[in-house]
Parts: sequence; structure tokens; C-alpha cells
Amino acid sequence: MLTVVAFVVALGVLIAVHEYGHYRMAVACGVRVLRFSVGFGKTVFSWQPKGSPTEFVIGLLPLGGYVKMLDEREAPVAPELRHLAFNNQPLAARAAIVAAGPLINLLLAVVLYTLVNWGGVQQARAVLASPIAASLAQQAGLAGGELVLRAGLDGETPAAVRSFEDLRWRLAQGALQSQDVRLVVQAAGAGAERELVLPLASLAIRDVDASLFRRIGLVGPMTPPVLGQLLPEGVAGLAGLKEGDRVLQFGSSAVVDGQQLRDQIRASVRDGTGVASVWTIDRGGRRLELAVTPAVVKENGIAVGRIGAYVGGPPEMVTVRYGVFDGAWSGLVKTWEVSTLTVRMLVSMVTGEASLKNLNGPLTIADYAGKSASLGLTQYLLFLALISVSLGVLNLLPLPVLDGGHLMYYLWEAVTGKGVTDAWMARLQRGGVAVLLMMMGIALYNDLARLLG
Repeated sequence: MLTVVAFVVALGVLIAVHEYGHYRMAVACGVRVLRFSVGFGKTVFSWQPKGSPTEFVIGLLPLGGYVKMLDEREAPVAPELRHLAFNNQPLAARAAIVAAGPLINLLLAVVLYTLVNWGGVQQARAVLASPIAASLAQQAGLAGGELVLRAGLDGETPAAVRSFEDLRWRLAQGALQSQDVRLVVQAAGAGAERELVLPLASLAIRDVDASLFRRIGLVGPMTPPVLGQLLPEGVAGLAGLKEGDRVLQFGSSAVVDGQQLRDQIRASVRDGTGVASVWTIDRGGRRLELAVTPAVVKENGIAVGRIGAYVGGPPEMVTVRYGVFDGAWSGLVKTWEVSTLTVRMLVSMVTGEASLKNLNGPLTIADYAGKSASLGLTQYLLFLALISVSLGVLNLLPLPVLDGGHLMYYLWEAVTGKGVTDAWMARLQRGGVAVLLMMMGIALYNDLARLLG
């Protein structure tokens, strides 16, 4: 139920804000707005303020919205009202009305990111777990336990890293832009600072998912090697392990963090069978030794070990909070970075450099809405900001059925001095609908594949 409510509220807010941008700019430009609708289909609720020409409507299907303006291309307009019609406005006014929708979505993202920056958010400290064996991180000289102080793309001055999420964002940027990332780290125990380079330009990235960070070698922040909840009838429970046990040794190897322990469990497979090992654990101050043989499961066609327990305790947390001006500037920068990264991903998908699996549909968005809402208001606001950026960028794409397509028409009109003919408009609209339906079909297929896979 939370997922449905969070999804509907998110759609309602983002669509209402988008359409309000069109509406507000139309009124400012002297255009008469006949209807402002959030949602399609049967009218659930409507009202018309006294003295206003605009009817405000909430439709049954919250999957979009529209602003209906006085326009001679849609219906006859009385001569005395022609100056209020959209089609009779100057080119600059028409372009401003169309652009206002997606731009206000981007502005909403700036506001949401700023509010989160001002209020503060709890995030994992940027202390690195043990890197995956033979990964880029290990080859670059990372061993685990380092605190990342600063990071930046190659050629840039490294900027302060406030949390592990901050670091993940910079790593994703570097990988998607095929640029190396420069890190300034401090060894465990407040040692001397040192600088190193993660050669991310060597990666051929098609998907932004967990496999990307496994290839880099930095899957998560450092966590204590403590066992969490155990699954009923799982290997861990049958071996005598209990929730809260701290693993000191895995066979003859000392265990220093949760990531290292997870990797050792995954690798405990030989010829499709789990390999037994003796674990040395600390249970409330008592030192115990237990034999554990992982179960074997297939993960992307590869046999890996599993013990049926959550491995790794909670990481060290920090409160990331900004001042008034820093928070607003960071919100603006974050919106810009997410926007440019979204555009790069779309271009990469069109050129075949990135997988179409990165397209998300309504089912995935609804799932993320529910998960973010369950984590609290801050995470839900961050989710809204991300989707608001996506909605703004998507609507600026030069597809005829989107706002960006209409802006493309106006650019043609500005260059040639005449508008697109009705015949060409009809052809372009049909083509735009076909492309949009294809994108929606791929996104829905990806949703179903994720849910059923």
C-alpha cells in the first residue's frame, strides 16, 4: 500500500508542478487558459475559481496532465478574444510557455536537493571496505580501511567527499564519461594523505548497476564483519552461527570487514560444491570455532557461495549538512550534474554504447517510490528530485510529441521565418508517437524482466 501511495503522490506532485509551469507562463504572457488538468480520463474533481476562465481538474488516471489554452487551431475563437489565443502570441512567448514546464521540474529538483542539504541526511562515512580481488581499486593500491577525503575527475581539482554516496556518484560519473577518477585518501588511524588514480577510462560501461562497482572494486563502505539476521534453515543457523557473531578468522585468514567476509563466502566454491572452512568468531567475549560449508547458488550463470545470513554490520554514519548558501549552490550543481549525466546516458543508449536495460518504466519507479518512502522523508525527497530531473530532461528531448519537439518547431520558425507546415507537423507527430511508444515498451519490458528475473 505504501508503494502505491508513494507512487501516486510522486506522480501527482511532479505532473502538477510541470503543468503549473506551462499555466503560470501562459497567464504571464496574456494567454487565456481554459483547463488545467492533472491526470487523464474521467473527471474525479473539478473547480473553477470565481472570475477565472480556467477550470482546474483532477483526472482518474494520474499518468500525465495538460494545460488547454485558447487556440484557433483547435476551435473557433471570437474576434475580440484572438489576442488571448496561444497561436497569435509572439514566437518568444510561445517558446517560453512550452519551455516553462520542464524548466520548473528542474527548478523543483534544485529546491528539493537544497532542502535536503539544509536539513541534513545520514549517510555512510567514506571509509572503504576491502576492495574486490584483482579489481581496479586493488590494482590502484587500495587495501581497505582508507578514508576518502577528496575525489575528482581526471584534470579537475579533487573536491571534498562528504560520504560514501558522494564517492559513488563521482565514480559513476567517471565510468559513464570514460574518465579516470583521482582520489585523495587517508590510511586507517589518521595516517598521511596520499593520492591515487582509479583508471575508469579503461572500463567499457553499458549498465549502471551493482556490477559496475564490483568491476571498480568498491561495492560499499567499510562494515564490521558481524552477522545480522539469519534465514530459517539457512547454512549459517545449521552451522551454529548466531545473529551478532563477529567473525575474526575465515580459515587461516584474518577478517577485517564485512566486504572481505562476503567475498570469501562467495569464493568458497569448488567444482560446483561449497568448500568447508573453520570460522573463528567472537560471541559476547567468548572465542568459538565453527565449521561452515556454504550453499551454492547460480548468480548470472556463475556458482557462488551463500550462507543464508546478512553479512556485515551497519557502517559508520555521518550527518551531511550544508549551510544556507552552500546548500543552495550544491542543490543547483547536483541538478546540473544529474541532468547532464541523464543526457549522456540517453545519447549512449541511442548510439549503442549503453544498454537499453537502463531505461526504467512505471513499475520500477513505483518500487523505488515505495522503498524511498519507507526510509523516511529525506530519502523520499531525494527520490522526487531525481524523478523531477528525469521528467524535465525527458520533456526537453527533441521528439515532436514532447515539449522539446515543439521547441524544435519554434527554432525552425526562428531560422526560416515561417512555421512548420501542417503536413510535416502530422508526419513528425506520428513519428514522435512511434518513438515514444517504443521507449515506453522497452521500459515496461525492463520492468517486468527485473521483477520476474
